[in-house]
Amino acid sequence: MTLIQRIEFWGEKHHPAWMDIVRIGLGIFLIFKGVQFINNYNTLMDLMPDWMSFSSFMTILIGHYIVGAHILGGVLITLGLLTRAACLMQIPILLGAVFFAGMSGNVLHPFSNLLLAIVVLLLLIYFLVASNGPWSLDAIHAGEEEKKR
Repeated sequence: MTLIQRIEFWGEKHHPAWMDIVRIGLGIFLIFKGVQFINNYNTLMDLMPDWMSFSSFMTILIGHYIVGAHILGGVLITLGLLTRAACLMQIPILLGAVFFAGMSGNVLHPFSNLLLAIVVLLLLIYFLVASNGPWSLDAIHAGEEEKKR
């Protein structure tokens, strides 16, 4: 058994059902942030610092990736479908958010964006390891597969 298979096995056996509520809340939050980024797309583009040597096409492409990954990943995480893949889509975005929010200078203010980004990043890493719980479409599909056997 490889390391990844052992991690998957451990995550499936040590996943409390109440964490599914947290997973669903995280997915809804990511959908909300994706819609918020659509409504404030110019602000999202302004968050990318000037010192980054991206062309305007690359900046627009990154902005669209952020919006699309938040909405699609949020839907997948909420439904409990391909949760690990959805978390992998989100982690680079949140690493960038932690990096850029840490550079903003208002780190010690209450309700800082840095704190929120760190919490979401840690939850994504947890669900990358632990995956879905019993209240997910993947678990329902796996239960139907076992009944067919």
